[in-house]
Amino acid sequence: MHVHAFTEEMERLAPPDLAEDFDAGRIGLIVEGKTKIDTICCALDATPSVVKRAVAGHADMLLVHHTPLWTPLTSLTGQTARLMRDILASGLNIYVMHTNFDHAECGVNDALADLLAFENSEPMSLGIVGDCTLTINEIGRRLACPLRVWGKIKKPERLAVVGGSGFNPEFMAEAKERGADAFLSAELKHSVYRGAPLP
Repeated sequence: MHVHAFTEEMERLAPPDLAEDFDAGRIGLIVEGKTKIDTICCALDATPSVVKRAVAGHADMLLVHHTPLWTPLTSLTGQTARLMRDILASGLNIYVMHTNFDHAECGVNDALADLLAFENSEPMSLGIVGDCTLTINEIGRRLACPLRVWGKIKKPERLAVVGGSGFNPEFMAEAKERGADAFLSAELKHSVYRGAPLP
C-alpha cells in the first residue's frame, strides 16, 4: 500500500476536522518515511522501546495515539534526537490519530463504552454516557488498570467516559445533565475535583 492510500484510509476513519484545536499540526503523518507500506505497528505512544520493536519487526508505519513531537522543535538533542535517529534511519513513518480518533465513530470512546457494556448510550461533546451495570472492581478489571474513586459511589448506574485527560468541568457538567451519576477519565487535577459535580 502506498503511504498516501494509508493516509486517506486513516482520514476516512478519523477525519482531521474532528480534532480539537490544540491538535493542529500534531495529527496525521508527522514523520515521513518509506512510501510503500507493508507492515504496520500500533501503539499508544512512540516511545524509544516501541520504536525499537517496530524497527525490529520491519514496520514501515507506526500508528500512535499521542504524537512524539508535542512542542515545536528548535533543536534535535537528547531523548528526542535518539528517538528520531532510529525513526529516520529505518525509514519508519509515524501517523498520529489523537483527539480526532477520540471523537470518531468507533473511536476511543466508543471502544471504552463497548468494553464497559454500555446500554442506552449517547454521545457527548467529547465522550459517551450510558447505562452501566458493572461494579467499580469489574470496571477496573475490564480496563486492566487501577481506579481511584473521588467521591462516594459503589456502583454507577449511568456512567460517562472520556478517553484520555477528560476531567474537564464542562464535560462533567454535560455528563450530569445527561443523567450520569459518575464520570470516568484520567488525570484529575485537585482544583477540578474540588468543584466536580459527579464522583
